[in-house]
Amino acid sequence: MRVLLLGASGMVGGGVLRECLLAPDVDQVVSVGRSALPSQDPKLVQRLRPDFAVDPSTIPDEDLTAIDACFFCLGVSSSGMTEEQYTAVTYRLTLAIAERLSALSPNATFVYVSGAGADSSEQGSVMWARVRGKTENALFRLPFKRVHAIRPGIIQPLNNAVSKTGSYRLFYRLSGPLLTLGRRWFPSRVLSTEIIGQAMLQMARHGAATPVLEAPAIYAAALSEPPGVGRR
Repeated sequence: MRVLLLGASGMVGGGVLRECLLAPDVDQVVSVGRSALPSQDPKLVQRLRPDFAVDPSTIPDEDLTAIDACFFCLGVSSSGMTEEQYTAVTYRLTLAIAERLSALSPNATFVYVSGAGADSSEQGSVMWARVRGKTENALFRLPFKRVHAIRPGIIQPLNNAVSKTGSYRLFYRLSGPLLTLGRRWFPSRVLSTEIIGQAMLQMARHGAATPVLEAPAIYAAALSEPPGVGRR
C-alpha cells in the first residue's frame, strides 16, 4: 500500500505516521509537508513543499499519483480566526488537494480527520462545526474508491506524539494521568493516537460501515484488524 500523509508533523498525523511505518502492508508513506520530519525510516518519502498551504498547486502530480490511501490529518484551531480564515485552511485547502488526488488516484481511499461535533447540516451556530461539516460533505462527493471522515473527541497522545498548539500541549501535560485512566475506563471514548492510526489503516484496507465515524466506531475499526495484518 502506498500512503499519502498530510499533517505528519502534528499530534494526530505523527501518530498515524508511526502506525503506517509499523504496518507490514504499507510499502511507502509519502509525507507532504512544510518542514522535515525526524524519522529516517526507509518507508518514508518526505516531500518538502514549504508553500503548499498557501498554494496547493505547488504539490506536483507525482506526489498525488499511484496513491492507495490518503490520510488527511492537517488541521488548525479556529480560536482567533474569522470564518473566512478558517474556511480557507479547513475547506478550500483540503478540497484543492483532494480534488486533484481524486483525478490522479481515483482508486484511493481518502480518510479525513474531522472533529467531534462537526455539523453535517452546515446550518448550525458553531462556526468551526459548520466548516468541518461542509468539508466532509464536499469530500463525500468526490470520486474516490472510498471516503471516510473520522470524528475523534478526546485524544491521548502516545509514543511522543506532540500537539503543535501551545495551549493543547499544556492541556495534555496536565491531564496525562486522567487521560490514561479515562482510556482504561472508557476506551471507546478516549482514543489514543495509536488507535486512530490503526483505525485509519483498517479503513484503507477494508472500508467501514458508514462514511462518518464517531469515537466508538473509530475504536471498533482499530480492533477489527484481521490475523496477519498487524504491526511488525
